[in-house]
Amino acid sequence: MVAMLEVRGLEKVYRKGRLDRTPTFRLSADLTIEAPGVVGMMGPNGSGKTTLFELITGSNAPSRGEVRVMGRNIHKVRTDQRDRLAIHYHQSYQVRRFRSLMPNALLQPAGSDRPSVHLFDEPQFNTQDGYIGFMLDFFRRLRAEGRLVFLCVHPNERFHLEILEEICERFIFVRDGSVTTLPDYSALLAHPPARAYLGDLLSPVAA
Repeated sequence: MVAMLEVRGLEKVYRKGRLDRTPTFRLSADLTIEAPGVVGMMGPNGSGKTTLFELITGSNAPSRGEVRVMGRNIHKVRTDQRDRLAIHYHQSYQVRRFRSLMPNALLQPAGSDRPSVHLFDEPQFNTQDGYIGFMLDFFRRLRAEGRLVFLCVHPNERFHLEILEEICERFIFVRDGSVTTLPDYSALLAHPPARAYLGDLLSPVAA
């Protein structure tokens, strides 16, 4: 069985510049997701969440390691076809575009007509009538169609956590470039760095 997403020994290192190679930030990740579902991702600002999304969709080049979407190394797929495997919706559902790192003539075709992995970077959980229900139905429909959905969020209201508990089967917590996979909502709440990050939002649970 081909995993929907495999992140193997992935590392991205940012440096001060071309002459001064002193590292300024390092993201490391290893994870495998076999089946369709909805994954919640969270962590402090600057922890590496958006960088991880960009690496998964191939719009950012890794320093080492690889990302396989439906068995294909995303960084060896034609840049104009990578969104047929994994697609990154930036804020307000704007689709993230790819950088061209190599001539497409030297890269492989996607081998797919539709994306299997959908990554939403801070979808807006607003309180407009019907919006949240529409959004959750959209995510459920993608899951029912056999897609893998990532939701990167910054919970700042108690109901944001309730939404994530309802829609997400598993979680990823990112802190200082370190990626931790958590099997369910209870594991997220038991993870000390996640508890520190969520802070007062957990007070009703603790009570």
